[in-house]
Amino acid sequence: MKKIVIANFKMNKTPSETKQYLISFLSKYEDYKTDLILALPYTSLSIAKFMIDKREISLGAQNLCDDDEKGCTGEISGKMLADSGVSHVLVGHSERRAKFKEDSKIINKKIKNGLKNRLSIILCVGESLADKNTMKTLSTLRMQIEEALKGLYENELENLIIAYEPVWAIGSGKTPSPKEIENAVRAIRKVVEEDFSKKAAQEIRVVYGGSITPKNISKFASIEGLDGILVGGASLESSVFLQIINAMI
Repeated sequence: MKKIVIANFKMNKTPSETKQYLISFLSKYEDYKTDLILALPYTSLSIAKFMIDKREISLGAQNLCDDDEKGCTGEISGKMLADSGVSHVLVGHSERRAKFKEDSKIINKKIKNGLKNRLSIILCVGESLADKNTMKTLSTLRMQIEEALKGLYENELENLIIAYEPVWAIGSGKTPSPKEIENAVRAIRKVVEEDFSKKAAQEIRVVYGGSITPKNISKFASIEGLDGILVGGASLESSVFLQIINAMI
């Protein structure tokens, strides 16, 4: 199975900048190498959809509203995303949890809303530095996963990717050791097995994200049980991102 590579542009690149980025990136990217998902700002989704048409690249959004009420000024619904050609959406990113106070109840509703609109979910989970220092990494992961997936049916996990993103690693230049990531991945699968089934635990796809660069990518490529990566800042320069992709093959 091909590795998953997800780019999270966060609040970067205007539509015109996205166009220039994709002109450069697509001229060098070979579709068959990875399962590539580009999670772009809302304003860049239209131009990106046009440019990746007929390419084996999936379009992702970085957020969605937790309900379909039409009175939610400034929000984007799952229906809108699906109709725009989006196939994946990030949910539960630590920046959303911290800055926008998205709690487990909201995250759970967003997951259900996305699935209802036939979107695949990329659920972000991860411990804080305080959790890490007090040996609470595994209990934090369990709590986040169980609360996020509450009320889901096992077959719905086919449309779910879990991204392990330690909060302390995002944008810090620091990363867990391969063994720490392997332990986290194993813990994630254990929670899924206990709450759903062994089959679900084996089949769910798990990726790592947090301060990934061309210099450290080699240590993530062969971690047991890890299906891919979620790349933030290093995805914003096409040549750098291509180096990372090529290292994951």
